[in-house]
Amino acid sequence: MKGVIFDLDGVLVDSMPTHFQCWKQAFENIAGIKVTQRQLYLLEGMRGIELIVKTFAENNIDNPDLARQVSDEKDRLFEPVRKVEPFEGVREMIEKLACKKAVVSGSGRRDVETILDYAFGLENFSALVTANDVKKGKPDPTAFLVAVKKMGLHPHETVVVENAPFGVMAANNANIPCFVALNNSPLTKSDFDGLVSADRIFQKTSSLKATLELCIE
Repeated sequence: MKGVIFDLDGVLVDSMPTHFQCWKQAFENIAGIKVTQRQLYLLEGMRGIELIVKTFAENNIDNPDLARQVSDEKDRLFEPVRKVEPFEGVREMIEKLACKKAVVSGSGRRDVETILDYAFGLENFSALVTANDVKKGKPDPTAFLVAVKKMGLHPHETVVVENAPFGVMAANNANIPCFVALNNSPLTKSDFDGLVSADRIFQKTSSLKATLELCIE
């Protein structure tokens, strides 16, 4: 292995609870829709607008203008809380991993760059791929393949660390081995049945440190 591709929210930084509260409020404020924590975590990894359209479809709503309003409202609510902390031990892990590192996120570039720069320093990553860089989010493999190309590597020379089923699907579709870090997710190992073997699912991102170090070429 010559490179690791990390998801951001829920893998490197403890931002998913805040994202959920912002999404929950945005859907209620604009569309009168109630969403649960589990619903949002299962959709994590999609581009924001794709997440909204899918949630609308589940509520029999087809309204692109309203979807854009929900997206804008979510961005407004998240604006003051972009500075979030990394999970325990993750900053040290990132600094000590002697390989190329990239981040692939379904969030917008402004959010990703702000969070990464605050939590780790952008200089610690060789490549960033965000919702602004691809037309389709996870489970489509494009974002991972773009990250691999930006790192100057091949898929078989990299691994992915994810926290959501769609992210694992995207890695599988890109033919990149994947590990899962649950951290404080409401999801369990059973939510990944058929997607990744149980021995590749870890409770915390920092627990992957030794495994990733052993993989490095």
